[in-house]
Amino acid sequence: APSAVPCPDGQSECPDDATCCLTASGTWGCCPMPQASCCADKVHCCPHATVCDLARGRCLSSAGDVPMGTAFPAWKRQPPVPVALRQVLCPDGRSACPDGATCCQLPSAQYGCCPLQNAVCCSDGQHCCPQGTACDLERSTCTSSGGWARPLAPLPKARDVKCDDETSCPDGNTCCRLSSGAWGCCPLEEAVCCPDHVHCCPQGYTCDPTAGSCLQDGGARRPWLRKTPALARGGDVQCDEETSCPDGNTCCRLSSGGWGCCP
Repeated sequence: APSAVPCPDGQSECPDDATCCLTASGTWGCCPMPQASCCADKVHCCPHATVCDLARGRCLSSAGDVPMGTAFPAWKRQPPVPVALRQVLCPDGRSACPDGATCCQLPSAQYGCCPLQNAVCCSDGQHCCPQGTACDLERSTCTSSGGWARPLAPLPKARDVKCDDETSCPDGNTCCRLSSGAWGCCPLEEAVCCPDHVHCCPQGYTCDPTAGSCLQDGGARRPWLRKTPALARGGDVQCDEETSCPDGNTCCRLSSGGWGCCP
């Protein structure tokens, strides 16, 4: 979370509006108050400008006393990863492959994902080979100038998550509404969309807007994620409810009974 509070060890962080406090185990915890006083027992904390009274379990100030707060574990800092780094957008501008994969065109003119980085796409539109090798379709191998050969890798189809007829998100994302009413993409599968229309949390967590984080039933927390705008589907040609062809194509039945795309 870009707005999180970094702890002095440089590795842990707490939600915005919290304070880093050292725990009894020597690790950092988060007091759910801004600029809080960390108590000497390394378990509790008190609001800013109050004093810990451990004997009575209260926070003392000239205005009166209030109950103590309890710190929860801090999480390890993670540099925010833009969705763009986790996805390889294919040349059609709609399909996306996982980071470290290569987009290769399928016979249908749609894109598939070769599970290799900077791969060589074979001319049959069904296989791919590692960088620096060549496709030998007759022998079904990838050959290198060094003389070694390995089997051709098959191409899985690039999937996208459909938000509506005009908008989609890359595979592995969840469609969540933005405050504008348009669709956004949360970079998690089956994510929880937060009510602020800006953030999202992993499955099994709830959004905690006050702490700016995701809360699990057991009390575990992790930073929430920011959504990105969804991709326009670019006027895919719908064959049926589950199948579509790229813009400018025509749906034609194959001998198998499935749909094919005529370019």
